Amino acid sequence: MLKNWIILLVSFGYIGLLFAIAYYGDRRADQKKSIISNHYIYSLSLAVYCTAWTFYGSVGLAANSGLNFLPIYLGPTLTMALWFLVMRKIIRICKQHHITSIADFITSRYGKNPLMGGVVTIIAVIGIIPYIALQLKAISTNFMVISQYPDIISSTELILSHGYKSNRVFQDTPFFIALLLAAFTIIFGTRHIDTTERHEGLVAAIAFESIVKLAAFLAVGIFVTYGIYDGFGDLFEKAKKIPDVTKLLRIDSYNDWFWSIFVSMMAIMFLPRQFQLTVVENVNEAHLKKAAWLFPLYMLIINIFVIPIALGGLLHFPGGNVDADTFVLTLPMAEHQEALALFVFIGGMSAATGMVIVETIALSTMMCNDLVIPVLLKTGFMKIAYRADLRNMLLLIRRCCIIALLLGGYLYYHTIGEYFPLVSIGMMSFTAVAQFAPSILGGIFWKRGTLQGAMSGLVAGFIIWVYTLTIPSLAQSGVISQSFIENGLFGISFLRPFHLFGMEGMNNISHALFWSMLINISLYAGVSIFSRQSETVSIQAELFVDVFKSPPEFRKSNLLKREASVPDLQTLLVRFLGADNAQRILAKYAGKRGINLEDPLPADTDMVAYVEKHLAGTIGSASARAIVSSVTTEEVMSLEQMMTILDETQQVLAYSRELEQKSLELQKASEDLKNANERLKELDRLKDDFISTITHELRTPLTSIRSFSEILHDSPKVDEKQRQKFLGIIIQESQRLTRLINQILDLHKLESKNLTLDFSKINIAAIIRESLEVLDQLIRKRNIKLIFDLQEKVNPVRGDHDYLMQVMLNLFANAIKYSKPEGGDLMIRLRERKMKIWIDVIDNGVGISGDDQHIIFEKFRQAKNMAGGRPQGSGLGLPITRRIIELHGGRIRVKSRPGAGSTFTFYLPVEKAKEIN
Repeated sequence: MLKNWIILLVSFGYIGLLFAIAYYGDRRADQKKSIISNHYIYSLSLAVYCTAWTFYGSVGLAANSGLNFLPIYLGPTLTMALWFLVMRKIIRICKQHHITSIADFITSRYGKNPLMGGVVTIIAVIGIIPYIALQLKAISTNFMVISQYPDIISSTELILSHGYKSNRVFQDTPFFIALLLAAFTIIFGTRHIDTTERHEGLVAAIAFESIVKLAAFLAVGIFVTYGIYDGFGDLFEKAKKIPDVTKLLRIDSYNDWFWSIFVSMMAIMFLPRQFQLTVVENVNEAHLKKAAWLFPLYMLIINIFVIPIALGGLLHFPGGNVDADTFVLTLPMAEHQEALALFVFIGGMSAATGMVIVETIALSTMMCNDLVIPVLLKTGFMKIAYRADLRNMLLLIRRCCIIALLLGGYLYYHTIGEYFPLVSIGMMSFTAVAQFAPSILGGIFWKRGTLQGAMSGLVAGFIIWVYTLTIPSLAQSGVISQSFIENGLFGISFLRPFHLFGMEGMNNISHALFWSMLINISLYAGVSIFSRQSETVSIQAELFVDVFKSPPEFRKSNLLKREASVPDLQTLLVRFLGADNAQRILAKYAGKRGINLEDPLPADTDMVAYVEKHLAGTIGSASARAIVSSVTTEEVMSLEQMMTILDETQQVLAYSRELEQKSLELQKASEDLKNANERLKELDRLKDDFISTITHELRTPLTSIRSFSEILHDSPKVDEKQRQKFLGIIIQESQRLTRLINQILDLHKLESKNLTLDFSKINIAAIIRESLEVLDQLIRKRNIKLIFDLQEKVNPVRGDHDYLMQVMLNLFANAIKYSKPEGGDLMIRLRERKMKIWIDVIDNGVGISGDDQHIIFEKFRQAKNMAGGRPQGSGLGLPITRRIIELHGGRIRVKSRPGAGSTFTFYLPVEKAKEIN
């Protein structure tokens, strides 16, 4: 039996395990032995995208509308195609400018305007609180469900029996869950004041939670598919009994799919928690490449069993008595699988808590840096400008923000969240964060984007989101009148929130997304085109868009000349970062620039910007700009100063281009040397082959000549018949030796530029006949069958008789030599086509392999003997043949297969004259 104390004990034990993992990760980080500098842990941490919505809500959505759960996962998968291009650029920008949040990113791009930071933060907080409420709802609902084991009851019965709407807060499960998550987040999310420092323990815990929720979901999926049913086939066969089951396996609206895919593509990049883990916690840009396929693989695996679990739930709980969002948990409970049910509950808790923890860290940073600190600076409240040490106060502010966010999620859950399924709440938040897309993507790829354009687009898009989704949710939950939805604002039907401006045929999310993004993008682009950039925005645009083009130390961060005293800057750093960190930061700057901080010289513009950048990592770029401005004097640079900077920049760019050119030249020279070295190695190998071949070819006839000569010299009384035989061999070997030497001389002569051919009109058919007459004895000896296919009338060719004769002799001799020992054929074909004489020499011999066909026309290279052993000949016949043909304006090629003979084909240009019979 699953007693409540067992559930609580396992839950707190699991939370304790997370604490241990986070503690170990932080301890290793303090020892400079990071455990998250690993592409697998990085990829797993990104799976925080898969929340309770994935774990519970996807099954609920699949049970009601089938495949419509897929677009939320197809969007991020498609985004991965451009992941490395877009996110690598964002990461590089954030590392260079110490940016720690989406609000800070947008603020920094558009001139570090504090109002912009506040607007982005308000949008993010209002947009994400429903998503936090979703997680609290999932945990508390499923806790109530499992606590009723072995009974299976609906969430409606839970509300009635446990008083979900009770005003007794301290007896409310979601309240204690919120406090527990707040404690964990505070302990491991606000240890450091500098938010550019990674939360290594937290990331390790999130990666572990990703493994747990995946394992739990797969466990219940396998149990339903292969435990309750006999595999996918059996499950789908039984599911046919469900009324209208076919609608679950079809796509109802491609329009809705498109917008769902689009909004999820934006969410994977711009949800605050995804930005936190993808960008702020990134250790190495190269990890993006691995994550680009590991993360989609994770989503594929976790979604394999969504449809089977949904169908299993519909079969087990007909009539809708059990909420489909709880099928993942109630199916193991219905089958009395206590351990599996408990494991599934822990998996769902992992999915929810991971999201809440990271989301509240990201949002608390934004709230502190872009809402609270600017207000305190503006109003002078708490005398922040006079405090000597602000670190504890900043940590307190962030921790209060975490508590406020979780309590806000708790209140939203009790006010509105109970009335909506998990997926609906999640899609509302996705649509809200999609409003950041134009400002961010436009900001990193389009220099013309202005503060006015970004601000107007964001505000207008957010207002449309509130009007078409947030206010209607209040009406649907009974907080305000339903007439707003039915009749529109002021009773104007044209302003109905679900049919704004008369738009019909879209679901509520697609409708809100269409109008908000259309207006957002239009205003961003239109206002930017017709408004003027300030100097600061212009410089920031250059820095963001061209982040990869030149090193940051070569860039001027401002066209304002800013000066301050070094002690004043040091005091600022001490107040926000502590004395040790301040000393380290300034010493690093002094070491790079080769300056002495003790000198009574004022800090220049670059040093002011350097200090501001480090403060931005703690309090955000807008607040850092305001704080630093309080101790600096500023003046607009004169035209002469700007021209000096421009001249310096031009010199740097010229020097950079020169270095780049020299680098390319060195690279080309290195490549040429490498190729030359390879060629030398090849030539050296050919030389060795040549020496080996020539030595063998010379030694063989010389050995024969010497041997038989010595016999005749030492045995003068040898009989006449034997003498004549020996003398014949000596003569034959001498001729062979002569041929080899002539071939070498011929090849040398053919490759010489001074060679002169004796051209005349040649009857090619006559050359063929003359060559065959020379080889007649060899043909008879080998019993070769000659086959002729000669065109009767052809034009003459212009060529050198003796050299063309040599071509025919080489080709015919090779064909005879390599024909079959018994029943050898030699076919000669002659045709004239398109002012060319084509000649084919075809044998039925051993053939030539494909690899050898590329080398037989090279000097001293021979095809392998199909019969084994070393090939006969010098390897010069075919190279000489090719050279002669090329000198006559022709080309030669071979077509062959081992064991199927060879066909040598070449052509010669015709001489424009009378045909020759």
